[in-house]
Amino acid sequence: MKTIKRKLIWGFAGLALIAASCGEDFVTASPEGEFFEDNYYQNEEQAFSGLVAVYDVLRKNSSGFENMITMMNAGSDDFFAGGGGPSDGAGIHGFDDFTIDPVNMPSSFYKDWYRGIARANVLLLKMPQANMSDAARARFTAEARVLRSFYYFQLINMFGDVPFITEPVLTADLFNIDKSPKAEIYAFIEAEMLASIADLPVMLPAPASPTVPSVEAGRLTQGSARAILGKIYLYQNKWSEAAAQFAEVNGTPGGTSQYGYKLVENFASLWSVSNKWNSESILEVSHTNLSNAGWGNWGSGSDEGNSVNQMVGPRGYNRPDNSTAPSFISGWSFNPVAPELYNAYAPNDPRRDISILNIAALGNQAGYAPGDQDTGFFLRKFMPLTSETSTGGGNTELNYRQNTYWIRLADTYLMEAEAILNGGGDISRAQALLDAVRIRVGLAPVEVSQAAIANERRLELAGEGFRFFDLVRTGRTDLLTPFGFQSGKNEVLPLPFNDIANTPIQQNNNY
Repeated sequence: MKTIKRKLIWGFAGLALIAASCGEDFVTASPEGEFFEDNYYQNEEQAFSGLVAVYDVLRKNSSGFENMITMMNAGSDDFFAGGGGPSDGAGIHGFDDFTIDPVNMPSSFYKDWYRGIARANVLLLKMPQANMSDAARARFTAEARVLRSFYYFQLINMFGDVPFITEPVLTADLFNIDKSPKAEIYAFIEAEMLASIADLPVMLPAPASPTVPSVEAGRLTQGSARAILGKIYLYQNKWSEAAAQFAEVNGTPGGTSQYGYKLVENFASLWSVSNKWNSESILEVSHTNLSNAGWGNWGSGSDEGNSVNQMVGPRGYNRPDNSTAPSFISGWSFNPVAPELYNAYAPNDPRRDISILNIAALGNQAGYAPGDQDTGFFLRKFMPLTSETSTGGGNTELNYRQNTYWIRLADTYLMEAEAILNGGGDISRAQALLDAVRIRVGLAPVEVSQAAIANERRLELAGEGFRFFDLVRTGRTDLLTPFGFQSGKNEVLPLPFNDIANTPIQQNNNY
């Protein structure tokens, strides 16, 4: 193990030991004050604060301008970059038409995951000496190891081979670390996950009421860890291993699993701002309207609102007096929806109009100012109403509180069905899993097949940021070719120029 010689130890983006936040649940709770690494992690309270800081990076899914949802949507065939114009976000527009390069690649998509990894590395190093119960130590350790594994999984999917760091590293030493093969990292995170599951709780305490979530809402459980592990296996085409993990998570299709997961009855309720940590939620991102974030927080990691909410709505959205149209906020028109996605839904599929706003269907009841790449279709899943605007401090644009999902049950149903078909498992179970997703929205069964599962993923998970990865991992990137995708290059993103300069790290192929 490397010798620690300095008081502050840094990861690729710098190590913030404390999550500066003011929230409404476990993930957005935080301590006060700042501490040097040498004198921190002395007890359970301090270790808990460090753990919160590790969890904090999960917000990369939907916080800040450079969030996973809008970025990864832009790289798919179903959404465009949009926004105010072609220069409104060089990175997201570069990914949209596959002109992205090492210079315009947003560095945060590389740095932020390493920030979470660095926080986990320090916590795991210091926690054995902390004055705390053995049970708490085991649980905190398991959570940090699973989160670190999840962050490496994100790096692998976005960039391929990456530097592999499992202990604190001095800033100067970072310039000497090269990439490691992703197969090596996969083997490590699989082992980490398997070693951690038993030390996590089976389920979290039930909330006191539907409007008062558990104080532990958002923490990992055995079920969420198994779902992450199943996805890690799936992305490596380890079909039987993936199916086995997902089967533990899913239980009887349509029923309640051993971990308490169950498909919600009403698909629309998944996108209700107040329906946090519902029975379908497996790994969820916490957002709050209580952080009082302003433009000084924007993109810093301390802006704890849901930025996707502001980004995807129509610009200049307006309603005449006595309008019957929904009172959506006026957004920034990112991720306009390709008409082909809207038309891919059956007319009787309720997910279409819950997921996508066809503004033309509102007639003269609403208007808007078309933005870049306008199609007239918008990502409704994340469009808040004016009644959901924060009345607290800070800028309203940065303080929306809708949570988002990294993994939800319908997703794991479809991933298990895919793994079963590829691995030669029980076809009847795969059929039942697909049927359950469709029955929930009142649709008749269709014969299970890889094509049927892929189509269901497209419609069920539309706009949640998974489509690009699905196309790459299943070899269907021909659907991206019309948008500029080049095989042998665009399966991964370029490594940001400033993050690999003066290091032995070689740029990804053809960038």
